[in-house]
Amino acid sequence: MKKSEALHRLLALSGPYRFLLIGALVLSALQVMMTLWAPVVIGQTLDVIAVKGQGNFAVVMRHLVMLAMIVACGALFQYASALCLNAGCARTVRDLRKLCFSRFHRLPLNTLDQGQQGDFMNTLVNDIDVISDGLLQGATQLFGGVITIFGTLGLMVSIHPLIALVVVLMTPLSMVVASLIASRTSALFKRQAALRGRLSGFAQEMISHQQIVAAYNHQSLAQQQFDQLNEELRQVGVRVQLFSSLTNPCTRFVNNLVYGAVGILGAGIALQGGISVGQLSSFLSYASQYTRPFNEISGVATELQAAFSSLQRVCRLLDLPLEETGKDPLPLHGCTGTLSLQHVGFRYRPDTPLIDDFCLEVRAGQKIAIVGPTGCGKTTLINLLMRFYEIQQGQILLDGVDTRRLSRHDLRRCFGMVLQDSWIFRGTVHDNIAYGRPDATRQQVKQAACDAHLDFFIRQLADGYDTVLDENVSLSQGQRQLLCIARVMLCDPKILILDEATSSIDTRTELLVQSAFDRMMAHRTSLIVAHRLSTIEQADVILVMNQGKVVERGTHHELLRQHGFYWQLYHSQFSTAL
Repeated sequence: MKKSEALHRLLALSGPYRFLLIGALVLSALQVMMTLWAPVVIGQTLDVIAVKGQGNFAVVMRHLVMLAMIVACGALFQYASALCLNAGCARTVRDLRKLCFSRFHRLPLNTLDQGQQGDFMNTLVNDIDVISDGLLQGATQLFGGVITIFGTLGLMVSIHPLIALVVVLMTPLSMVVASLIASRTSALFKRQAALRGRLSGFAQEMISHQQIVAAYNHQSLAQQQFDQLNEELRQVGVRVQLFSSLTNPCTRFVNNLVYGAVGILGAGIALQGGISVGQLSSFLSYASQYTRPFNEISGVATELQAAFSSLQRVCRLLDLPLEETGKDPLPLHGCTGTLSLQHVGFRYRPDTPLIDDFCLEVRAGQKIAIVGPTGCGKTTLINLLMRFYEIQQGQILLDGVDTRRLSRHDLRRCFGMVLQDSWIFRGTVHDNIAYGRPDATRQQVKQAACDAHLDFFIRQLADGYDTVLDENVSLSQGQRQLLCIARVMLCDPKILILDEATSSIDTRTELLVQSAFDRMMAHRTSLIVAHRLSTIEQADVILVMNQGKVVERGTHHELLRQHGFYWQLYHSQFSTAL
């Protein structure tokens, strides 16, 4: 995306706060006017002092009072401009983060699977901060600098055009130096932003899975990989800082040459009576003010380079394709739990079929178990039912309606999932259980915890259901999974999906939870993905999958009598030899 397009999108987002930003610019212009007015008053004061006569003291005092008022007004305008700018920037950044976060939730699952979560987080947090500091605030500083340049130029021409011409002729040297440095830093800032995202993603992966890293003695290799990325970032950062640090000294050197030339030439003209001492003082002040914005603009230029790089990364996140939404989705007023999968086909890669011509009929209230070797498509089938992925062939019907005609929100309200990987967020026990039903009462939450055989453990915690689950509260994997089970029980869905839901629970607790599941699965459609075949012996229908297809189906006893693939799977778990 071009910088102009990215900037246009940012300005459109800041539209609701344009009055604050415009107010900041107007106040900044007024502050610059006060700054330009002050040298005029100082020059007039010096000219009054240089001329001896009665009444000069009173004139000098009036000028000093006026100067004090000008300085005070300038400070007030600067303060008010900063308030407006900070308010506008903060709200724009808040809306940009909200937009990015809302878009993040609407991304397809395969997009999230292919990207690094740390990279997304770096864009959401760090890149937006860089945009705020570089583009929004830097643009205002740039605006004030431009006004200062033109204002001082006009005043210098009005005092003495020849000296002003010398200043103008020498100024391009500063601009050339700044542009040369800025051109070198643009690519470096882009590379620095990309490396920062990679480093954040790698660090998050290693930290969040430290137990696995330690289990495989991968610490030294992980350290080497981190050091390599960190060293690349350091090298790029050093080069960025080198060129950025050169900008101000180089332009300041040129500006000092300008100031010296003005002083020498102006002194000669003043001795010949071409200008007064006060005018020379004002001119020197304007020459200094004229060159100062070039230093500031060169510094802002480096910030703008970094900000544009971050803005382009944010725009790339915003431009990622979202989940497809059907036009005019059908309303779903109720759900009985009847499912029909008709000739469903799906593949992650175009050349590698995973599920092909899959057919299944599930009556309301049936308990369907899905078994098979790893990679046969069990979890993928669940993802297709939930529309985490879209099927590429066939159709899936819920109560006779194609699920693609329903909104994802309505569809997913019918399902309750307990996955092998439990997710607990930082919050109270009550909030974690009530995640799917935030309006649930305390009694309903307690009942769900009791059904999941978790109430006794919760009551042992310091604050019971109000205990905040954070790094200070240690939960076993089994307890975390029980909490997730309680969360689903509270939602009371019509269709249950249990994907290895009891895999992390000890045998005794599994028996208790299984009884709770039996009560909850009564009169509800249940889909159970299991590796431990002992947990699905009572299922109404067992689907045996292999290579994306159903190779066998029937009850536990019917499948055993067939001495087929299920018989081999079952006896491989309970026998040392077939």
